[in-house]
Amino acid sequence: MKKLILLLSVAAAIALAPLASAQTGTVREDLFLRSEILDMPRNFAIYLPPDYQTSNRKYPVLYLLHGGGDDHTGWVQFGEVLHIADKAINEGKATPMIIVMPDANTGRRGYFNDLKGEFRYEDFFFEELIPFIEKQYRVRTEKRYRAVAGLSMGGGGSFLYALHRPELFAAACPLSAALRSSDDEATVKQMIERDPSLDPEKTLQHLRSLNPHWQINNATDEQKRAWSSVRWYIDCGDDDFLYEGNALIHIAMRKQQIPHEYRVRDGGHTWDYWRSALPTVLEFISKSFHQ
Repeated sequence: MKKLILLLSVAAAIALAPLASAQTGTVREDLFLRSEILDMPRNFAIYLPPDYQTSNRKYPVLYLLHGGGDDHTGWVQFGEVLHIADKAINEGKATPMIIVMPDANTGRRGYFNDLKGEFRYEDFFFEELIPFIEKQYRVRTEKRYRAVAGLSMGGGGSFLYALHRPELFAAACPLSAALRSSDDEATVKQMIERDPSLDPEKTLQHLRSLNPHWQINNATDEQKRAWSSVRWYIDCGDDDFLYEGNALIHIAMRKQQIPHEYRVRDGGHTWDYWRSALPTVLEFISKSFHQ
């Protein structure tokens, strides 16, 4: 009987060992920086990997963008980024990384500069947020150690950020991306009817800068080479109302011979879908960091 109890105790200890040794990262969602460009404080959340506090190393970084209607807490509260990232890292499927989740839903919603330059979120992101993170945290600053991903509105943001600044990102992973594909010239006419003070050419160029379909279909050889230096992972559910735009961008990239991964899985525009996508995104990005 004593031998049986001893064997059971040993077996229990062995079974619990992985749980005891599993480390936990930390998440803060009460952080902010003062933006001179936007003239306001901007919130952000951050995930620090399990060994961040006990090491002196620098880490790769993922900028993870939320969707419309959420803010910097979306990936924390609904996306379960702490649990999913910890699990992927502890299982060796993802490299330890810092994950930054900025807020694009305060004052005005969106990740881009507006036409009149009154709201310059994209400038804030590249000129203030990234430098701030790289100063305050132990972040590797080379292109090969920086990635961007996001869902819905943030999927569109991550896609266009990598198009606009391919020299800064090793990987881009838009999920269920909201991608403009409308007729820009017709839109310009409608906008000028509402506001005759708009300059037609400037307005058209602004809209085209936010239209990934136009950009890819009209890409120069230099742009195609730059975009091919980014590892792309595009994922959209078969029941998602944004499926057409994602499918068309896949076709456009294929025609322009821009390498990318394209996935269509069962699901819709839901947090269940994005939570199920995040482990694969972390693994894909980790391979980019290791290349």
